[in-house]
Amino acid sequence: MRYEAINSELFRYNRQRFMRKMQPDSIAIFQSNDLMPRSGDTFFPFRQNSGLFYLSGLDQEDTVIVLFPDCIKEGFQEVAFIRRTDERTAIWEGDKLTKEQAREISGIEKIYWADEMDNILHELILLSKRVYLNLNEHDRFASGVVTQDMRFARLLQERYPLHKFHRAQPLLKKQAMIKSTTEVGLIRHAVNITGKAFEQVLDFVRPGVMEYEVEAEIIAEFIRNGARGHAYEPIVASGKNTCVLHYVQNNQRCMDGDLLLLDFGAEYANYAADLSRTIPVSGRFTERQRKVYDAVLHCMRGAQQMLLPGTMLEDYHKEVGKMVESELLQLGLLDKTDLKNQDEKAPAYKKFFMHGTSHHLGLDVHDLSNRYDPIQAGMVFTCEPAIYIREEGLGIRLENDILVTDDGPVDLCAHIPVEAEAIEEHMNASILSST
Repeated sequence: MRYEAINSELFRYNRQRFMRKMQPDSIAIFQSNDLMPRSGDTFFPFRQNSGLFYLSGLDQEDTVIVLFPDCIKEGFQEVAFIRRTDERTAIWEGDKLTKEQAREISGIEKIYWADEMDNILHELILLSKRVYLNLNEHDRFASGVVTQDMRFARLLQERYPLHKFHRAQPLLKKQAMIKSTTEVGLIRHAVNITGKAFEQVLDFVRPGVMEYEVEAEIIAEFIRNGARGHAYEPIVASGKNTCVLHYVQNNQRCMDGDLLLLDFGAEYANYAADLSRTIPVSGRFTERQRKVYDAVLHCMRGAQQMLLPGTMLEDYHKEVGKMVESELLQLGLLDKTDLKNQDEKAPAYKKFFMHGTSHHLGLDVHDLSNRYDPIQAGMVFTCEPAIYIREEGLGIRLENDILVTDDGPVDLCAHIPVEAEAIEEHMNASILSST
């Protein structure tokens, strides 16, 4: 792996917390992600299932972990199955985990080869009354791809129809929202790599460069600093593209006078960073761009301070909406008539700020969460207000990652330039040094 070894105590701790919430006489089974076919005889790069990684740290395909806290068979409360390595695999793909390595990484003592799983798992399931299975239950995502988890769930339901089946995701969501000190450290590391990439972008951007050239600078800095790559598909949007929320083509030329909206984050040890910045291609904001920029920055600063324990996310988003509304009034984009005539379910500010302000961050950029739970210490959120003026081809989004604590919010991106003066100073220093 590219990242430094993570202390197995993190995964032991995560498993213990999960097993304490399982019902009596239950077994929980977590599978690695599929190797996804790309075309011909090739696959997309493998990325581990977040739930399995969270509970074991095992970052390899063909991996299964089984948790059975009430198992009467001695030593089988935790079991892992990993891919058997052989000479052909070593020649074509390189070494895979040994049992000793898997034991050291995960802290799980019972390690078997994956081809030994069927008989062992069959016995363990028959010793249980309930089975927890892990399906992707993100409430704003649905896919037509039948995953390994789904195939396995259907197989077990057919094979063991008299068992009770339970969802692992609700337990994982409750647990994973609260980050341990180790996890916060891994997110910080991903953020620091992302910050280095942004500073490289500030040094590089000039009128005439292509959006994809900027993207190349970002990924080069990620790889140089030990990140696996992007935590999500990067947005490098110039000119009118700044008003396209999920613009990922990154194929236009950055022109003098344009803004360049960047939304990207490194993935380190499977943990994500998520940063947004909007910079002037020429190195200087116009007067209009600066006014809108300062309005968004003011909203971001205010929103950060509201990420406090006990706050409900729905209430938080409403309050941020009021802040954006106030800034839009000052910018002349809304007037009192607009506010008087607005629909409560579709507030006027939504014309210029269509998305939410914050989401959980962790092993996924939109991390496991329950949006109806109050904010708690240990949660990590993005904070990303924006204003998009499509008629002017002017969009500005700013985003930092915030750790919630009992002593107030901690900005994990505080060291990354965001003030307009700092952006301009850095860009123009780079221009002068290159001439």
